[in-house]
Amino acid sequence: MVIFTCSAQHAAVNSGQYDYGGWMPNTPISLQLPPPTTKGTTSEATMLATFPDVNVTAQGMATMWLLSKQSRDFVPLGQYPEDHFTEEIPRKILKDFQMELEDLSLVIKARHKRLEVPYTYMDPAEVENSVAI
Repeated sequence: MVIFTCSAQHAAVNSGQYDYGGWMPNTPISLQLPPPTTKGTTSEATMLATFPDVNVTAQGMATMWLLSKQSRDFVPLGQYPEDHFTEEIPRKILKDFQMELEDLSLVIKARHKRLEVPYTYMDPAEVENSVAI
């Protein structure tokens, strides 16, 4: 559960933040007026008065971009640059895990070929080994 939470689940909720929230009306960083309480009662003027100004929006988008981009020292799930596992049994378990991840990645990549907009965030090749900023 810890491995899933710190890798795949984090990738699922973090990696796509900018793709969704980079368009400010989806996730405005602040509101200048209370949100509407009744559907269909908002005008363009009300929306423009409610959304934050350009500077606040740019700062929010920059923060979201920074937090959702892949780090330069990215390590894929199941890969360990340091040689932590030296005994035969843990090395075999790790090798089996890496092969399962590779197979899953191939299945996901094949499925993406049929999609107009692929969902890449859960592809093991794109999932960080752990939470990293």
